[in-house]
Amino acid sequence: MASADSADAQAREGGGGKPMLARHRAKQEAEAEAQGQPAAKSGYFPLSYKEGLSQWWAGISPAVTEHRVLSFVPYLRQPPTHTRTGEKPASNNFSMSVDKSGGKEAQPVTTDSDADPYGPRMWHSDLVPLSGKNRFLNEFSVERLNEETQNSLVMLHGYGAGLGFFYKQFEPLSRLPHWKLYALDMPGMGRSSRPPFNIKAKDREGKVREAESWFVDALEEWRIKKKIDKMTLMGHSLGGYMAVCYALKYPGHLNKLILASPVGIPEDPYAVNEAMPTEAEAGNLANEFAESSSEDVGRQTSTDNKAPPPRRPYSKWLTTLWDANISPFSLVRLAGPLGPRLVSGWTSRRFSHLPADEAQALHDYSYSLFRQRGSGEYALAYILAPGAFARSPLIRRVQGVGRQYLDAGHSVPEPDGAAAAAGKAGAAVQRVRETGVPVVFYYGDHDWMDVKGGHNAAQKMADEKRKALVNATAEEKRMENGDVKVRTVRKAGHHVYLDGADEFNGMVAEEMKDVEARQKRLKGAR
Repeated sequence: MASADSADAQAREGGGGKPMLARHRAKQEAEAEAQGQPAAKSGYFPLSYKEGLSQWWAGISPAVTEHRVLSFVPYLRQPPTHTRTGEKPASNNFSMSVDKSGGKEAQPVTTDSDADPYGPRMWHSDLVPLSGKNRFLNEFSVERLNEETQNSLVMLHGYGAGLGFFYKQFEPLSRLPHWKLYALDMPGMGRSSRPPFNIKAKDREGKVREAESWFVDALEEWRIKKKIDKMTLMGHSLGGYMAVCYALKYPGHLNKLILASPVGIPEDPYAVNEAMPTEAEAGNLANEFAESSSEDVGRQTSTDNKAPPPRRPYSKWLTTLWDANISPFSLVRLAGPLGPRLVSGWTSRRFSHLPADEAQALHDYSYSLFRQRGSGEYALAYILAPGAFARSPLIRRVQGVGRQYLDAGHSVPEPDGAAAAAGKAGAAVQRVRETGVPVVFYYGDHDWMDVKGGHNAAQKMADEKRKALVNATAEEKRMENGDVKVRTVRKAGHHVYLDGADEFNGMVAEEMKDVEARQKRLKGAR
């Protein structure tokens, strides 16, 4: 950006002077009432029409709102923010287009050990080019200086969100020596470029796999560009779903898989048989499952019985939107001046536990992203059916994580089964297979994602480990590294990393240290 100060000023200007979060507005109203002044009623959408119009007219860009959110990272007084994408608000002419002119890159910011007790660290905002037309990934990284980087933690956000949502993870999780932290905006979301999303496959399964590959192929290309051999991959919600798909399609590149309230684990008989959207419908069917304003709407439960259960009584607004093929993001874009007010209905509840200035920054950030032209959001209609259950449930595939063959490429995110095992029948050479990847599931104690899905997945992976060890060679047994845990974060909902940030960060730091311990053990076992 031209300067961090000017970005901050623009963010404060456009965000409005009054707090829009329900808890903060309630406090303000109580104070006004105590002084004998009339208090305005906030209702379901706390932002007033006038304030919404003001924010819409200001048109704060995603680059500015991302910068504002990152300014709350401890010890990072002037966060770096490139302006190659998201410098302008959404319009018919500008929608996350990539500016290749000079002066748009952000210089890395270094915090020394005097101002940063865990420094020195280098913070960097970058736009990483991928192959093809208009394909770039927005990246934020934190690197420890004066020491060799030996491990990488890569974080993927949920549906429709952005890397700024991890602002409470950047500082605590970059304290560990010899670790480098990355957060990415998924393709077609956040401040990554937004190329058209088109599905070419004709069959049902092919459409699901093509949609999944649209995301995981970009992640693999990014990994290669960054020259990262192995990484610890953490994904939230849809990011967790894609992290599992990545592990299946590109085996051999993970030290650990951390799944924070992942979507798509349990199986639902209606979801796997639900009709796929037409190409025209797909652009409107993306539903804000991960960003629901209510933690119990469409709550997922595992279905173990063979007989289909009765249809769940989804709330009227959810079924109406889905049946009409209208996504919340489409509503925000079409609502014009009413868009900020609509978004405040979610942000006022989602961020009500945060300090007022942080909550306001996240509202501005969310609105600036939601109003961008649709791209990656359209993949959701192919991946999930109404109710946020997967069309191809991960419970059918998760047993393949850490058990894939390494001597052949995988065209789709599926586990290697009997057919793959017999693929080289008669060959004298022993096939090389993964010897397990440790996996951790995190759920909030009042999460709308059902923790039973995590437990069922853990059981399937444990069963697969036992099968693998039966016929394993002596070397494979020494190198066995598979392990599964399911943990609960207290006082947290679906956004476990934000609701219970301190506890969550402590748990993830433990897992990062466990990666180091496993590396030492495996090195000694060779």
